[in-house]
Amino acid sequence: LGPVVLEPPQHFYSETLRLEADLCAEVVIVPVVFGLIFVVGVLGNSLVMLVIGRVKPSGGARALSPTNIFIVNLSVADLLFLLFCVPLHATIYSLPEWVFGAFLCKFGHFFTMVSMLVSILTLVAMSVDRYIAVVRSKSSACVRSRRNALVGLCVIWTMSLLCSVPVAQNYVLTNHPSAPNKTFCWEKGFGASRRSYKVSILLLGFVLPLLLICCCYIRVLWHLHEKLKNMSKRSELSKRKTAQTILLVVTGFTICWMPHHIIAMWAEFGSFPLNNATFAFRIVSHCLSYGNSCINPILYAFLSENFRKACRQVFARHLLYTPPVDGKVVRFRMDNFSATHSKKPKGKNKQKAKS
Repeated sequence: LGPVVLEPPQHFYSETLRLEADLCAEVVIVPVVFGLIFVVGVLGNSLVMLVIGRVKPSGGARALSPTNIFIVNLSVADLLFLLFCVPLHATIYSLPEWVFGAFLCKFGHFFTMVSMLVSILTLVAMSVDRYIAVVRSKSSACVRSRRNALVGLCVIWTMSLLCSVPVAQNYVLTNHPSAPNKTFCWEKGFGASRRSYKVSILLLGFVLPLLLICCCYIRVLWHLHEKLKNMSKRSELSKRKTAQTILLVVTGFTICWMPHHIIAMWAEFGSFPLNNATFAFRIVSHCLSYGNSCINPILYAFLSENFRKACRQVFARHLLYTPPVDGKVVRFRMDNFSATHSKKPKGKNKQKAKS
């Protein structure tokens, strides 16, 4: 069924037929739920890219900051994940066989794995970027450059493409004895290396990213705690808001991806039963993994009041054709956990943007 769902054993089809009488509602309900996730995720990630691309900094150029580069890349990866993964997997519950041919059987699952890894590794890169900006602020100007951010993205995409090659090699069209006239897209076994590959994906796609994200954000919180001791209530409120955002990021990542990896390891190293409860568990794990691509724009953009202001400004200027206020410019950055959006009359000194 793909890299983000349980790969079916040989008895999957016959067992699924047995369950269809009890779970026929899923033929309609699951594609509808997947469709809602798809629409929300596509709209959210598209809006993030639109706002970042449309809002100009004070200099008039649209050069992206390193953090904005990561956020745009995250939105691109999440969009690809939703476009390749959700429609293909929704048909598994609504159609009796695979209808998309051999090419999408291989490369649909391949690009699903690529976009999943790119999205997760970009989240790691963003946490490292925050760590350098806050904790290592003295050297951040040298390290946090657009060039280094682009190099980082090249490394992320290259690693993700290479790690996904076994998926393209081993997904094939096949038949099942219970339905010899139907075609299914299943993963053929790839010998003793199968378990090693699954464990590698678990480590690269969940365990190590979670550890790195937690380590970076714990250091950020500790640094802010030490730096903002005995400061104003406003600083204390800002620190608390940052802590809440970090908690949401880590919790969201864990909840969205842990069920998927539990099922993958359970199926690989144990005996995953096929019954109504586990069928529902699989569906929930799918929805959560897809949902991660929906909550990323919320966590990294829409929680920010400044980003929402930027959204209103973009829609007012480019959709409603409302001219900008004379003598004012808009600066838009997303260098902390949110955006910085401000308007200033000409002739006044510009405030320094916080890193």
